[in-house]
Amino acid sequence: MDKPRQSSFRRILVTRILLLFVPVLLLGEVVALNKARSSLLSTARQNLTESAVQKGEKIVNAIATLKTSLLIASQTAVLRSGSPSQMQDFINQLAPQLPNYVKCIQLINLQDNSITASSCGDKAIAESKLAFASKDGIEIKKILPPKVGTTGQRNLENQIQLVLSAPVYSQNGQLTYALSIESSLYKQTSTGPGSLTGSTLVITEDGTILAHPLSERVGTNIQQDPDAKGLQKILKNAMTGQSNSLNLSFKQGEELVAGYSVIANPIAQKPQQWIVLAVTSVNNALLGLEEIKLILIVLTVGLICASLVASLYLAPYLAGPVEELRDYVLNIHSHHVAQTVPQNFKIREFNQLAQAIDQMFERLKAWSEELELAWKEAKSANQIKSQFLATTSHELRNPLNIIINCVRLVRDDMCDSREEELEFLKRADETAIHLLGIINDLLDISKIEAGKLSVVAVPMDLRQALLEVINLQSLSVQQKGLQLKTVLGNEPIPVKADAAKLRQVLINVISNATKFTDEGSITIATIIQINNGQSQAIVSVTDTGLGIEPAQQHKLFRPFVRVDAGTTRKFDGTGLGLAISRNLIELMGGTITLESAGLHQGTTVKITLPILNPSDASTSSGNHGEGVIVPSNKEKITDVNSYPNSGDSPKSQEDNYQLPLVKNISKS
Repeated sequence: MDKPRQSSFRRILVTRILLLFVPVLLLGEVVALNKARSSLLSTARQNLTESAVQKGEKIVNAIATLKTSLLIASQTAVLRSGSPSQMQDFINQLAPQLPNYVKCIQLINLQDNSITASSCGDKAIAESKLAFASKDGIEIKKILPPKVGTTGQRNLENQIQLVLSAPVYSQNGQLTYALSIESSLYKQTSTGPGSLTGSTLVITEDGTILAHPLSERVGTNIQQDPDAKGLQKILKNAMTGQSNSLNLSFKQGEELVAGYSVIANPIAQKPQQWIVLAVTSVNNALLGLEEIKLILIVLTVGLICASLVASLYLAPYLAGPVEELRDYVLNIHSHHVAQTVPQNFKIREFNQLAQAIDQMFERLKAWSEELELAWKEAKSANQIKSQFLATTSHELRNPLNIIINCVRLVRDDMCDSREEELEFLKRADETAIHLLGIINDLLDISKIEAGKLSVVAVPMDLRQALLEVINLQSLSVQQKGLQLKTVLGNEPIPVKADAAKLRQVLINVISNATKFTDEGSITIATIIQINNGQSQAIVSVTDTGLGIEPAQQHKLFRPFVRVDAGTTRKFDGTGLGLAISRNLIELMGGTITLESAGLHQGTTVKITLPILNPSDASTSSGNHGEGVIVPSNKEKITDVNSYPNSGDSPKSQEDNYQLPLVKNISKS
């Protein structure tokens, strides 16, 4: 029997699935939309540049018209030899004949600075001293809005306000009067949607704004403008004679596009320029883009609907075989007898897929045990990595705190002398070196769980190591207002241990005591005892802090274990400290234990190390310091056995100085 004809899956994809054109369609629409946007913006910039040129020409023509009218009026016989009443009549007749942007005309007597004739009342519009130094004899001054806080009022919608003054000579050629005109060349108006003439912005060469779409910025400098960099760029280009366009932003969140041109400054005697800009919003420039978007949206929705209909038509060809294979795979675990994979599909590739699934399940049966073993190994590796990262965070915190505290004391100038500053800097340096040693030792932490960590045990003085660690930790203890009591004796305690790792353990234990104690004291003591004929040194660290219930104490030496009591949740930590300390102490032949009577009853941690025989310890007998940090000459010490709280520092009878931050701790 011939097999039913099978169609190629590739042929179906090529001939019937038309959904592939949707991404191409969307991409084409995006490109078309961006192209339309660029074209509209380019057209807007060109129109705005032309508008800026026209605006500049209007300003130049307006000023030229005012100059001509002013010169003609200043040379009339009435003003040169008429009576004050005739002059006032002449001014009243002249005012309506001038352009509508002229606000006031005044004739000022230069002998007594009085107003002889005016069309706007008795308020002077020109300065009392006029130089008339220009070639045409006309003096031009700009009028800026009053500064904030002054009582002067001015209509800010009328911008580019100028006062033009021309000299008036008598019949015998004597300078007698000054004829002045106050004009406003530009009045701010709103433009309609889609208009590309733009609002007017005029800037002088020194950056003063004479006209602006935002009236409150007239008279300010571009340095105070939010888009000062863009305006400065325009000034720089304008000085080189360029006429161009640029994007600006006067209001937060509103993007603007502007064209600009340059005109000669009519006010300055030296060759200077004004920059005239035509400004409009990008949304206004892109107003026609909305219609293009609407057309593209309609086209996209129509094509997507057509694609959806095509996909529904093709669903039986593609979904049927996939569903049969899916049901077989999902129910393979419930088959009590061997079943063949569904076959005889009309699509060749699905038949090949069915055969591949059948072969895959056969291979999966053989690989299941290997995958289970691989999962266990991966889980173990992940646990080791997590332990390493947590340990790193825990062990670096305490030395870093010491370094920070010492440096801050020096930075905040809390030291009484340079020697004391150097002492704290020395302590920070020593702690940093110790921190570097811890970082190097962290590479060995992963060996603890594998039982491959080795220590370099050498003869050393346990008492000296304790003194060094106490000096490092004393600052943290004092900052919490705790008393630090030491009972260390006066004789060296020879032990055989790894000095760096022993200090690491001691720092961890004392830091824990400090962290979990809010008030009271921390006592560090050493005792010597004989157990089964072997001398042992016991270091006990006792605090009056949080404590722990006896039923929970056995968990503390496990990695990552923290007691979840509500009172301990506020403390940081990974739970690695005691676990690492126990491994290190055991590698050095000692033990570490923890005792507590219960919550809020304090904790005692005991570290036991075997004492060396006198013959073994002789090699280290020459290195026994007293662990004393000498205070400054001003300070008096009355108690050398503890670190008191900051509020009850004892004072000497001779001086009233506070105790030093770090005190002699060698005395037991």
